[in-house]
Amino acid sequence: MEVKGSASTIPIAATRSRLHGKIASKSGCPCASTTVQLLKFTMTGDIFYDAQSLESAKKLFRADVHSLIHADVLDGLAQIKTATVDLIFADPPYNIGKDFDGVSDLREEEEYFEWCWKWLVECKRVLKPTGSFYVMNSTQNMPRFDLFCRQHFSILSRIVWGYDSSGVQAKRFFGSLYEPILHMVLDKKCYTFNADDVLVEAKTGAKRGLIDYRKNPPQPYNTKKVPGNVWDFARVRFKMDEYENHPSQKPEALLDRVIRASSNAGDVVLDPFSGSFSTCAVAKKLGRQAIGIDINETYVKIGLRRLGIDSHFEEADLKKEKVRKTKNRSKRDRRAESVEQSALQLELQN
Repeated sequence: MEVKGSASTIPIAATRSRLHGKIASKSGCPCASTTVQLLKFTMTGDIFYDAQSLESAKKLFRADVHSLIHADVLDGLAQIKTATVDLIFADPPYNIGKDFDGVSDLREEEEYFEWCWKWLVECKRVLKPTGSFYVMNSTQNMPRFDLFCRQHFSILSRIVWGYDSSGVQAKRFFGSLYEPILHMVLDKKCYTFNADDVLVEAKTGAKRGLIDYRKNPPQPYNTKKVPGNVWDFARVRFKMDEYENHPSQKPEALLDRVIRASSNAGDVVLDPFSGSFSTCAVAKKLGRQAIGIDINETYVKIGLRRLGIDSHFEEADLKKEKVRKTKNRSKRDRRAESVEQSALQLELQN
């Protein structure tokens, strides 16, 4: 098999870590004995069924190699051709009554799951045979997601994203301080996993300079390791630079790990529920091709700004404005406000 392009043909073995990651190189991937063309990756209309019509209708916005689809998730996915996406990160509404710019995500339970099954199957359709798929949901919903996804994907990891309490916790049961993530692939023998790109410090004898005598010859303990499936990333707070006006924004550090591990430079990364467009922003930063889908115009404007697609709106319309996701304020903020009010009263008295 050959891919037509403008670069020279190179043996697949020489480019394995870039194209398919270490797992693929050791797994007997069907393409391991072929040659490929290393392409200069550019986003073209070929990934969409009718890019010109979408752009004319102002439903598709593009700049450089990045694309944004302003549409419902099912309509947006329907515009993407089969087997064209390398990595999907899906963080859908959890059906818990959150307010998304004035729209509640709450549906009847069975209606919600039927809707989820539809977009999950569509995600499977657009994913390449060697692609990876991460999907999040609530602790209550994930068991049903797990059962459904087993029928369509190979589940590699069940990741736990743990975080600190926001100060508001349940008082009659043990409140949840984590969100589950499924890491899935279509072919568990051929997929991208760049272990060396996501190494973390190993809490072993390496810190004390100990020697591992189980090895022959004995060697110092490794100082780095591949992360396990329990991830500790702080939730995005109002005062963080990365904060956007979205009720369920995910930390860029978490997305960075996902994208580094499961894609390579030039790969197509899709977020079908883009929201704050953090996935797309991180994908862009890491040299991937980002595709974001969202139906909400407020969030679409966030995406246009973060992807540098500013040709369709005035610059003022895309300006970043920080607004709290909740009316709850921290004790520190309340104290600061109290001090300001006291100072103002003294000034007025004088």
